[in-house]
Amino acid sequence: MQVDRGRERFLSELNVSRETLARLDTYAGLLHKWSPAINLVSRSSLASLWTRHFLDSAQLVALADIRHGQWVDLGAGGGFPGMVCAILAKETAPDLQFTLVESDHRKATFLRTVSRETSVPVQVITDRIEDVPPIGANILSARALAPLKTLLDHAARHLAPEGRALFMKGASFRKEMEEALESWTFQSEEYPSSTDSAGIVLSLGDIRRV
Repeated sequence: MQVDRGRERFLSELNVSRETLARLDTYAGLLHKWSPAINLVSRSSLASLWTRHFLDSAQLVALADIRHGQWVDLGAGGGFPGMVCAILAKETAPDLQFTLVESDHRKATFLRTVSRETSVPVQVITDRIEDVPPIGANILSARALAPLKTLLDHAARHLAPEGRALFMKGASFRKEMEEALESWTFQSEEYPSSTDSAGIVLSLGDIRRV
């Protein structure tokens, strides 16, 4: 039997319980079952699921450094990063509530299925982000969703006053920052991605329109 090296790497970098690992295995199985029909992730990235999607998403848990309150993931898609973070937080931060916003009904149904079969409670909102009433999130996350200036508009609507936005970005993030600063001011911190040498996680707060 071939060993999944990505799963090995995940376990070597993260100390998770057997229960959490079982939930992630269930999630992985559902992704392999559903993705060919509704395009949750690309076929090529399914082969590196544990690093490209699970480990990549998991890095936000430490950066968020939050034990209670509301975590909102925008454009949740197949559940990255929000569903992965919810699974990891179930035991370590049981008072932290997760809301996943996904306008595609098929993907939202998938997310509810993962929630049910892993026994990890999340709220799934099936609507366009701009049509969702302000949520007041303590943490707002998004991965490969939209240009930064668009994400800041969402953040201004859905973040609590002292909340933080965690946006996962690629190599073009500097250009996106420059464009965003034409319309916004914000306090920012940058963290190199642990899985992508060209990637970055932006931690943003005090977001205001110029």
